[in-house]
Parts: sequence; structure tokens; C-alpha cells
Amino acid sequence: MRLCFLVEEQYRHDGMPLDVIRQLGAWGHQVDVLWPGRSLIPISEAIRAGSHDAWVLKTVSGGPGLTLLEAAASVGLTTVNDVRAIRGVRDKALAAVIARSSGLPVPVTYAAARPEEFAEIPAAEFPLVVKPADGSSGRAVRLVATPDRLLDPVEPEGAGAPGAPGGELLIAQPYVPNSGTDLKVYSVAGQLYATERCSPLHPAHAVRERQVPLTPEIARIAAEIGTVFGLDLYGVDILLGPDGPVVVDINDFPSFRQVPDAVARVSAAVLELARNGTAGQGSGSSTAGFPTAGSPTAGQSTPGQSTSGQAKTTPAAPAPSTPAPTPPFTVPPAAAPRPRPAASIGGGR
Repeated sequence: MRLCFLVEEQYRHDGMPLDVIRQLGAWGHQVDVLWPGRSLIPISEAIRAGSHDAWVLKTVSGGPGLTLLEAAASVGLTTVNDVRAIRGVRDKALAAVIARSSGLPVPVTYAAARPEEFAEIPAAEFPLVVKPADGSSGRAVRLVATPDRLLDPVEPEGAGAPGAPGGELLIAQPYVPNSGTDLKVYSVAGQLYATERCSPLHPAHAVRERQVPLTPEIARIAAEIGTVFGLDLYGVDILLGPDGPVVVDINDFPSFRQVPDAVARVSAAVLELARNGTAGQGSGSSTAGFPTAGSPTAGQSTPGQSTSGQAKTTPAAPAPSTPAPTPPFTVPPAAAPRPRPAASIGGGR
């Protein structure tokens, strides 16, 4: 097969997706890479050619890559994930409305262009979690204890970064009391995996990042998100609050940290979606992978079992395909880039 990956500047050294790109190449597939943030792209010719089986995006919110992906979709090319699904979760204000109207457990959400506008929210709903509606990687997310703290400056590392306050829409949600541990659920084309890690709002709380069992209730919520938004490769941040699980963020094409054999699994999923279409393009999201009472636990490292409770096999290397003529794309170097700690993908709590 022939695939095109759109990789934003922020992820130029990240294992996800660069390791996936290299894995697909090792399996004999041709992978072209576009770098929207640092190269001239002959967009009319590249997309009009229509010579790729699918386009895949790893982008920051508000980055130029999504426009290119939408251009590919506009001429009928398969995209992973579907562009409408990506747009639906990249705008956190829009995602909150879609999720709540579909019955998903999402906090009440307020939107404003300036943080001081949130002072009109009843004091009983404070503390609030305030973040940019188009934020990513946890940037500029802050916990505001009382209305008089709304204008406190954002932490220095958030200033000037994508998603830092600067005139764009902000959202605020009442803080959900929790243990300081975040639950991150990843979906790889219907297969679910759960991990836990320290909340960015509670950095002093020591939590070892690890894969954990996934309960039927959490699995049902995670699978339903894929159905509602039309996503195939995604992550969900969930807090276990006093009244039950609460969804606080949804991400397309996340890091898949702690997912066993993540590179091979994601690579195989990309090929499957390229061949058969994505959920947003009419194939429907797979929700059969989450467990019911008495079945094996999704996301648990049980020898010989997949997350659906069926026998697990390592994805076989697809048959090599004949490379098509190469357009003006660049391909990542064979040598591994300079290592860098994987970015936290969660956009806030």
C-alpha cells in the first residue's frame, strides 16, 4: 500500500508516529511524509494525484495539517482518522456539546473569550479547570480555586505555546474531585487498553505510569466515544470522581503509551483502516471489543488474550507492495532521531 503521513513540527522527534512510519516501511509499504510546518507543499498536485491509499495526520490543535487532511478528504481520499471526527474533538467546546448531548459523562462546560468572564459562574461551582478550547498536550491548563484568581498568569511554560491564552476561546469546567490519578484509555481500531498516570493538576501525587485493568463501565464509555465521534485511533482521559467516571478529554491519534506492542498494533490498524475505510467514512465504529461481566478484562495483559477476550496474535507483516512513483514528499531518515520524552497528550482535567 501507499500511505501519506502529515506530521506537525511538534512531533518531528516523537516515536508516535515516526516508529509507525518506519514499521510500515519495513513491512514493504511505501510511506511518504509531509511536514506542514517546515516545507513547501505542492498541495494541488499532491492531492489531485490521488495516488495514496490513505492519509494519516499527527498534528497539534490549530496546526496546518488538518487543512491538508480535509483537502485530501474533499477529493474522496481515505483519511485516518476521519477529518470530521478530528475536527469534532480538536475543538474542546464543540466536543463537550457533542458528548453531553449523546449522554456521555462530561462536566458542565462554559465558554468565554476572556478568563474574567468566568467570574459570572456561581461561586459554588469553583474550583474550575480552565483551558483553551483548541489546546493540546496539557498546555495552559490551570486549576482556578476562586473567582478572584481567574486573572492569575499562566505558568511560564504555557506562555506562547500552542494553546496558551491569547484571544482564542477558553472553556471552563467544574473541578472533579479525584485521587490525583488519571485514567487514559486508548482505542486501536476497536481494541481498548487502559493506563493510569499522575494528573497534571496534581504533580506532587506520585503515580507510576502503567497499564491497568479496564472495567466494563469504563470500556463501555470509551467505546461509545468512538461511536459518537466516528474515531478509530483515539485516547480518552477519564477521572474517577465521587459520582462515577467523568470524561475530561478526547484525543485523536495519541501517544499510545503503555499499550503493549503499540507500534505494531497501530501500524496494523492504519493498514486495516486504509483498506476498509474509517468509522467516520461509513464503516462504523467497533464496539464489540469491550468486555461484559464475566469476560476477560479489556486492556489487561493476559497471556494469549486480546482485549476482546479472543486469542491474540502478533500482526503479521503485510505483503510488500510495488512502490509508485515518488512525488515531492520527504521520508524520515532511517536512523532514529534524537530521543525526547513523549509528550503528555491529555488536554486537561
